Amino acid sequence: MSLFLKVSLAAIGLYSLLIAIFALMQGSLLFPRGLVGPAPDLPQSAERLSVERPDGAVLQGSLIPGQDPSKPLILAFGGNAWNADAVALFIHRTAPEHPVVAFHFRGYAPSTGRPSAEALKADAVAIHDHIAENAPNGVIATGFSIGSGVAAHLASERPIVGAVLVTPFDSLDAVARQILPWAPVRLLFRHEMNILESLKNSATPVALVLAAQDEVIPPDRAEALVTELRAADRTIAYLSRIQAGHNDIYNHPEFVPALRDALAAVGG
Repeated sequence: MSLFLKVSLAAIGLYSLLIAIFALMQGSLLFPRGLVGPAPDLPQSAERLSVERPDGAVLQGSLIPGQDPSKPLILAFGGNAWNADAVALFIHRTAPEHPVVAFHFRGYAPSTGRPSAEALKADAVAIHDHIAENAPNGVIATGFSIGSGVAAHLASERPIVGAVLVTPFDSLDAVARQILPWAPVRLLFRHEMNILESLKNSATPVALVLAAQDEVIPPDRAEALVTELRAADRTIAYLSRIQAGHNDIYNHPEFVPALRDALAAVGG
């Protein structure tokens, strides 16, 4: 066997191994449940919520009451390694006048079940329907990172007040194809969240907060979302580009004011 043939076979074997790892591990990479931090202490006024799903999964969440009974309820969806109680507390401190609800993604303790993009999107609609009667002034869906895909899906399925998306993307499939140009993503990827299509199919006012130096979601994907929404004559109620990365954006001095402005722009 020639050296060229040996090298070629080795390269093919390595490529096949990488493809197999991607196919088998994509769920663990997207939903790293083991990286979620501990839950913080919530205010004494917080209430525990529970939603049982048809497949037997039980979703656990929290409600922190707001200071202004005329404000919409903020239904928050965190990133893929963010504790839901921490999400609720962060939003509460940012916009204390609003009631806030956040649920642990399925499979993220204490919620049960197995996470997937389709399951999380369906769960979001079920959570909305569960809390809607306690939100007489409507709901603002607020999503961070992968949670922005969940929030956008909810905006396409229910008549909510508004959607605020932080570090969003046009679609997870496009993100995966850009990060892994060598992989047959279109054939193997099983966790698509298409924010662009969700927002095109919704009249919900939307606000976007982008991380201009995002090292996790390529900034091209966020800019593609903006460009395509404008090309479709889809109004963006608020747009902020903060010179920060995917994770350190939350410590940037412009972030909290931008989030408050975003909430106000969509009806908060």
